[in-house]
Amino acid sequence: MERNSNEETLALAALEAAPDGILIVDDTGTILKANPAAELLTGYSPEELSGQSVSMFLPQHMRSKHNDLVKRFFQHPVARPMGMVSQLQLLRKDGQSVPIDIALGHCTMDDRSAAVVYMRDMTEVRRMQEDMHYQATHDGLTGLVNRWMFMQHFEQAIQRARRSGRMMALLLLDLDEFKDVNDSHGHAAGDQVLIEVARRLRSGLRAGDVIARLGGDEFTVLLPDVPSMDHVLQVALKLQRSLSARCQLKMGEVSLGASIGIAAFPEDAQDSGTLMRFADMAMYAAKAHGRGTHAVYKPEMSEALIQRSQMHERLKRAVETQALDLHYQPQVDVSTGSVVGVEALLRWNDRELGNVSPDRFIPVAVSTGLIHPLGDWVLETACRQAAEWEGNGIPLRVSVNLSAQQFRQAQLPTRLQQLLEQYGTRAELIELEITETEAMADPDTAQQVFDRLCALGFSIALDDFGTGYSSLSYLRQLPVSRLKIDREFIRQVVHNDHDAVLVRAVIAMAHTLGLPVVAEGVEEAAQLAFLRSNGCESYQGWLFAKALPAADISRMLGGPTRSSALE
Repeated sequence: MERNSNEETLALAALEAAPDGILIVDDTGTILKANPAAELLTGYSPEELSGQSVSMFLPQHMRSKHNDLVKRFFQHPVARPMGMVSQLQLLRKDGQSVPIDIALGHCTMDDRSAAVVYMRDMTEVRRMQEDMHYQATHDGLTGLVNRWMFMQHFEQAIQRARRSGRMMALLLLDLDEFKDVNDSHGHAAGDQVLIEVARRLRSGLRAGDVIARLGGDEFTVLLPDVPSMDHVLQVALKLQRSLSARCQLKMGEVSLGASIGIAAFPEDAQDSGTLMRFADMAMYAAKAHGRGTHAVYKPEMSEALIQRSQMHERLKRAVETQALDLHYQPQVDVSTGSVVGVEALLRWNDRELGNVSPDRFIPVAVSTGLIHPLGDWVLETACRQAAEWEGNGIPLRVSVNLSAQQFRQAQLPTRLQQLLEQYGTRAELIELEITETEAMADPDTAQQVFDRLCALGFSIALDDFGTGYSSLSYLRQLPVSRLKIDREFIRQVVHNDHDAVLVRAVIAMAHTLGLPVVAEGVEEAAQLAFLRSNGCESYQGWLFAKALPAADISRMLGGPTRSSALE
């Protein structure tokens, strides 16, 4: 008797201490007893639960079905563990619905058949499952769907489009010069940009459109059920306008922009893999035309992409092995005819591709990131050559073009300082050229970079002047030491009155600001005469000499011909 009493006491203590809600239910489904955990789970006190039907926790429309299940259980009482029911909701006293899992056991109570119902609150488990599913299907930074989930949506959309016969479009977006944001401002700033891009994409699209981050700075947009390609192009323009607006970060403003490739179902392809590949080709075609543009897939892009891929691989090898050359075009004093400087110009003679024009390989370098090591090699080679020429008695100013990507790198001044120290080059011998368009894209940042470079002793030339949108107020603020007139204006200066007026105006404006002028692309004596009569200080072009190897420049100026640039 004492043993039975101890067992009952122990069983009651276990019931009271159990973390799961436990109900003892008779064969009619009536609750005989409930433990404290059941009270916490249901919101009802044990007294309120006693004598009630267990179906009270279910919505009204499910109660009759549940009563049938109770009868069946007692007819064939088989224990059931947790995890047998996928979705079961318990209706609490306060009206809230709680996800639960249940286990059933059979027992006798006062010689009557009874069931033990174990109820486990699954709220946290479900939340963890939902979090895990979200993490598996969404990008953790932007909250957009990830590549895997996007492809699920994509396949489903293709099936719907096949059934409906409606057009569908795929847009592939790659942020322009995103690497420069990371390099200049750090990866935290890059993350802010990606989050802002995702926000702008969401705000510019329909609820049914699917947006995904594929990885890095690459996004994609699926436009199901579109009426025409004109509509798709309008969406692309809308997104580009939205993305081109400046982005305010904690550390300052940055310029955004994206290149967009477009492919359509069923016109271009009828499966997801091919559509993705064609949109990718179109995106690279857009990048080749400059930042902030879009392109629609065309069959001829396939061959162009193959050629571009081949050029990228060969250019990468050329950069790695330094199989490139710098040639130098003399800059000549208009009045005296003496050489006052040279411009360093990159040349690439490939074994298979032959002489490749910079107009062809520079866009490839920019779009693939090779512009960074390529630009650094140019700077290093030019600094080494300038030091060598001065050591040989030819203190020649060397002008070096900075790419937009180099110009935005925060470490540019530090790198230049390292090169000066490494080769013993005087900063006064190096003139850094940046295009007017790039300088004016972000005048405040340009001002800061120019100030740092000038503090090191470098001079700054504003290249391709007349093609951008400089204002006098900005020009007065920037520490520019020289303006270069773009060759397009010089080419027709003696044949086109409009170009003649513009060149005169640029020269006059530069002189008002105290800046000398260099004219590019001078090929005719008449052009030189025009420049001389209008006070232009210097020029460069084939009228005097094309760009030459360093050894030829040395011979021209009477110095030793050995050139480190060609070693």
